[in-house]
Amino acid sequence: MLNLSAGELPEQLNVSQPERVLAVHLGYAKAGAEFITANTFGANSLKYDNVSELVQAGVELAKRAGKKVALDIGPTGKLLKPMGDLDFEKAVELFSEVVAAGKDGSDVVIIETMSDTYELKAAVLAVKENCELPVIASMIFDENGRLLTGADVRAACTMLEGLGVDVIGLNCGLGPKQMITLVKELRACTSLPILVMPNAGLPESVNGRTVYNVSPEEFAQNMCEIAELGVSYLGGCCGTTPEHIREMIKRCSNIPDSVADKKNETVVTSYASSVIIGKKPVVIGERINPTGKKLFKEALRNSDMDYVIKEGLSQQDKGAHILDVNVGLPEIDEVKMLSDAVFRLQSVLPLPLQLDSSDAKALEKAMRIYNGKPMVNSVNGKQSSMREIFPLVKKYGGVVVCLCLDENGIPETAQGRIDIAKKIINTAAEYGIDKKDLVVDALTMTISTNKDNAIETLKAVRYIKNELGVGTVLGVSNISFGLPNREAINTAFFTLALENGLSAGIINPLSESMMNAYYSFNALMGFDDNCVEYIESAAASPVPMTSNSAFDLKTAIVKGVREDAGICAKELLENTQPLDVINDYIIPALDVVGDGFEKNKVFLPQLLMSADAAKEAFDVIKGYLIASGQEKKSENKIIIATVEGDIHDIGKNIVKVLLSNYGFDVIDLGKDVKCERVLEEALKCDCKLVALSALMTTTVPNMEKTIKLIHDNTDAKVLVGGAVLTKSYADMIQADFYAKDAMESVRIAKAYFGGES
Repeated sequence: MLNLSAGELPEQLNVSQPERVLAVHLGYAKAGAEFITANTFGANSLKYDNVSELVQAGVELAKRAGKKVALDIGPTGKLLKPMGDLDFEKAVELFSEVVAAGKDGSDVVIIETMSDTYELKAAVLAVKENCELPVIASMIFDENGRLLTGADVRAACTMLEGLGVDVIGLNCGLGPKQMITLVKELRACTSLPILVMPNAGLPESVNGRTVYNVSPEEFAQNMCEIAELGVSYLGGCCGTTPEHIREMIKRCSNIPDSVADKKNETVVTSYASSVIIGKKPVVIGERINPTGKKLFKEALRNSDMDYVIKEGLSQQDKGAHILDVNVGLPEIDEVKMLSDAVFRLQSVLPLPLQLDSSDAKALEKAMRIYNGKPMVNSVNGKQSSMREIFPLVKKYGGVVVCLCLDENGIPETAQGRIDIAKKIINTAAEYGIDKKDLVVDALTMTISTNKDNAIETLKAVRYIKNELGVGTVLGVSNISFGLPNREAINTAFFTLALENGLSAGIINPLSESMMNAYYSFNALMGFDDNCVEYIESAAASPVPMTSNSAFDLKTAIVKGVREDAGICAKELLENTQPLDVINDYIIPALDVVGDGFEKNKVFLPQLLMSADAAKEAFDVIKGYLIASGQEKKSENKIIIATVEGDIHDIGKNIVKVLLSNYGFDVIDLGKDVKCERVLEEALKCDCKLVALSALMTTTVPNMEKTIKLIHDNTDAKVLVGGAVLTKSYADMIQADFYAKDAMESVRIAKAYFGGES
């Protein structure tokens, strides 16, 4: 509505032209809106030196509209580590500055247009730690129901519920009609009220201006359908005018607000995937634990995180659903080591983690930087333990493992353990932690010291699961301490425990007999439709190995293990030509990852870690070529730039990484690049392909202007992409190619250059 010129930053208008901003607020207030979002969406210290001034002015202008005020927080425009260069705590600091400046005068905080759960978590913590206002968290999903960094609807809303937000929402990216499926999915996952703020359809270019294709009447009709799905709050995002809001209110105001039914699922998540505990048995991999492992202890003393990652990868390959992470040794800094292990594991693996420590400080730091909702191992019936652990679970979210022991030790009988379980469950409720966020460990005691130990544990498991209605977990292998042929005992006990209601077993997934028991049990009990998992497990083949590395080069790249990729590349160069290493190993590996990415089996963090591993291999090859005098630059040059006025470069940077790792010579001109600068570089290097990115609707006209300049003065082709673009829009502005994501950019570039890179 402000008709901003390209490059004009809207938040600056709060102080430079406040009446323009106020006029917009008043337009929506007169249309009947109950909440007005302050013009603070993009205010952060990465863009402005006067954040507090802009935020305070923005809140004051929204108040002048006479409605409730939502302090509006948007993304920073940067990816957080390990995918990008923004530190998690720095992100918390940036958001905290906005909250501190804008909390006075605001009625609620809305965190919106978020495409990364990690950045969203940083923003939620910033709000929670700096004010007591209600929190709305709203995300931007694609049509496949995924955030940019991989989370599906369930994974995202599970994390947010754990963090204690008040409302979960969807906004931007899609029109109301395209959001209906997502709303249904969200309603099925969350117990919280829902906010929906679609765009007014999809953007089109008309006479050099960006317009949206859904009228107020059509918008209102679709929003009625959304409201009837059980949505509490309705609004509009890009392209929605006061008339859209007025018409929506007129048609939807009589639809009653439905109270969400309470979901009682026990769910743990990573940044991309979720595991429901209770529907079918879950395998928790036990191998990231130094107990009885000499090599692992040595790796921890040497801070060798590659060893930890390989243990995680091997368990994932063998079917683990969750990984236990225990790095406690008396002589190391467990606080640092546990958080380092979590960070590195989440850089490579999509599996949820069980944070396993008796050190509350180590647990807190790891829970804080964990991307998702973890399992937390553990709390016990001691008052001191519950006082330490439950506040952490309440703040950061988690499914906490409850050990059936207290100040008097571990009861010998099932009843004694059940009594402690009840005490823990009741105390958790006092901290506001529901039963669905608890799993009880009835504790496995070795039968070598008492013949009844297995029987009493199984009795407790059965009662806790069936009578208390709480999930159960056991460290299975403890049953056989002190006995020969332990695996036979472990496997038999595991099967008995599953039959008695064990929800999750902490086992060694590399044990063939244990996993055979697991898959057989699921097949026999109807948890495995058509025995698909059983058949797949029987057909699984081992991961290929090399002499000095845990994997061959292709596998190292696919799994994103950078160090091994370098080692493998060096070994191959002893007997293989550099070009053959690239064409026979590196490119096929990247193709495997890219194909998985496009099929929603691989997510952005894994994609970028694989690209990082490929870069390590390329660097080894480059060093070899330089040393042998064979280095030759690629003739396939690609210029890449974010267009003038647009300061977002997340998408551009991802595309750059992937194109580079496919061997293209990428010339990155950065962000906010004038069209004349793009032309100058294209002429200078005789570049045949130019890739342009835009995230903001206000900057798309500059993309169109740049395309025209390139076409009028060179024979280069132009590839475009960005959140605000569609294929039809790209055609309207005369782009030669449109890429919906980074992997499609690679495919287009390979085809354009004849498949050679």
